[in-house]
Amino acid sequence: MIPKSTLVKVRLSLKPGGFDAPEQGWTGGWATQSDQTGSVYLNAEFVVLAGPYAKRKLWSLIGLYSPKGDEWSQMGRSFIRATLNSARGLDPRDSSDAARQGRCIASFGDLDGLEFAARVDVEQDSRGDDRNTIRQAIEPGHKDYAALMAGSAPAATAAAHAALRGAATATAPTHAHPPTAAPAWSRPATHTPAPPATPAAARSPAGMGKPAWAQ
Repeated sequence: MIPKSTLVKVRLSLKPGGFDAPEQGWTGGWATQSDQTGSVYLNAEFVVLAGPYAKRKLWSLIGLYSPKGDEWSQMGRSFIRATLNSARGLDPRDSSDAARQGRCIASFGDLDGLEFAARVDVEQDSRGDDRNTIRQAIEPGHKDYAALMAGSAPAATAAAHAALRGAATATAPTHAHPPTAAPAWSRPATHTPAPPATPAAARSPAGMGKPAWAQ
């Protein structure tokens, strides 16, 4: 697991779902509609591009519509807007015509391949296991934005990764020489051998239209 709130630079890839709603501006087959709930979303994969977690993959759904209400679609619009700001270097407070034009996309296909700065989150999958995901883009104005987009890990991220590696090294067993059993007469009567450690179970990740997003 990548620790929660770690900042990374990622590349976004979309898995087309074949769903279109031209009246919403959803064309090109990029959206996916759930057979179970009727909700519509973008199926997103993120690959970490640099730093100690380079090449790691994370998954998320970007909400477009939910029959339960507008909250999910509003979260999706906010995420897409922040992603465009991050990828294109647009200050989120900039409402100039140039900035608004920079937030325009012809279709969701324009999001496929975007590289931007993001914050790692942790959520539970359908089996109750923890997995990493991306829910927030880091926009210009954040103190670590420039370093992230340049491919450098922020100092806090590098330090946390080094601490995790150090802890793993300190607790790793060494087997340079196999233990030699002491003769029975030399063992204290009260000595009880420690039970062998049980390794942690491995986790597998679960397979998670206005222009100027969105004014």
